[in-house]
Amino acid sequence: MSDEQFVVTSTWQAQLSASLTCPEQLAELFGVDSAPLRLVAARYPLRITPHTLSLIEKPGDPIWKQCVPELPELVVDGLPEDSLNEANFSPVPAVVHRYPDRALLLVAGQCAGYCRFCTRKNRIGTSALAFSPVQLAEGIAYIQATSSIRDVILTGGDPLLLEDELLEDLLQQLHNIPHVEIIRIGSRVPVTLPKRITPALCRLLSRFHPLYLNTHFNHPRELTPESAIACARLADAGIPVGNQTVLLRGVNDDARVMSELCRGLLRMRVRPYYLHHLDQAQGTAHFRVPVEQGLAIVAAMRGQVSGLGIPQYVVDPPGGEGKVPLLPENLLELGETVKVRTTQGNVIVLPNRYGGC
Repeated sequence: MSDEQFVVTSTWQAQLSASLTCPEQLAELFGVDSAPLRLVAARYPLRITPHTLSLIEKPGDPIWKQCVPELPELVVDGLPEDSLNEANFSPVPAVVHRYPDRALLLVAGQCAGYCRFCTRKNRIGTSALAFSPVQLAEGIAYIQATSSIRDVILTGGDPLLLEDELLEDLLQQLHNIPHVEIIRIGSRVPVTLPKRITPALCRLLSRFHPLYLNTHFNHPRELTPESAIACARLADAGIPVGNQTVLLRGVNDDARVMSELCRGLLRMRVRPYYLHHLDQAQGTAHFRVPVEQGLAIVAAMRGQVSGLGIPQYVVDPPGGEGKVPLLPENLLELGETVKVRTTQGNVIVLPNRYGGC
């Protein structure tokens, strides 16, 4: 797709500034009660970009569910706030070092849109993820001093909300570390703020190969022409783009929807990478889909979708042991709870159902 097809009506910064953050405005637009929205937004921030807002067809649809506050977020569900036990894997504030050979560098504290199922929803958009330049420097120094780290993932928050100059500086510092072999960026802006993927940004990123970008499409309606152009720009710059979908009740818990999503991603040169079973984060249990249903969805996709388009179904259990593929050899018991064997050989128990699901 040519740049001429990507009509620029404003900068990405202006689009971000125009995001909806007021529950009353959202309630007025869609004719719903603002009181529940205010109650939840006071605990977990609200932000919806104009692009995402344009995709909502009605209250309760798959786009609405992902970005609009709901009262079940405030249910005391017994799940941890730090669902991946990241605090115990943070040698310095801006780094999570869970696997020996890779580390997360949390470089941004905000996102273009706040997903209601976020694993870091207790910190995102708050001072808890607002690391200072000194703390970021400490993070890079830790990576430089830890020769086992070969793979650095920029995350947060959304790293691509950083201005180009700051992003370039961070990438250059990491690129200069001899033992860092690859850099990855986790970003949802191709979905929520596709104008951010400018030609200038792609030229900048292309200077730091090997560099990979993983994004986060969850529903076929998110595969818009604007997002397709954004992903094409990244691919044309030689940046492999992968997608990490979260299995969400009422959004994509259907084999037809998931197949349509993954086929559409392949057309956009985005490789379906992971299908995440929902993290066990406080305030997200209402999105939970039983593991049996997830397994059935992946099974139904086989033969209907190219092998390139079938993501690996994984769970990231509390405790910090890392992702576990949901495969027959790892599943020991399915019912009200799930018993799964981790890659370290330990057996863990996870909740499997919520409400009537």
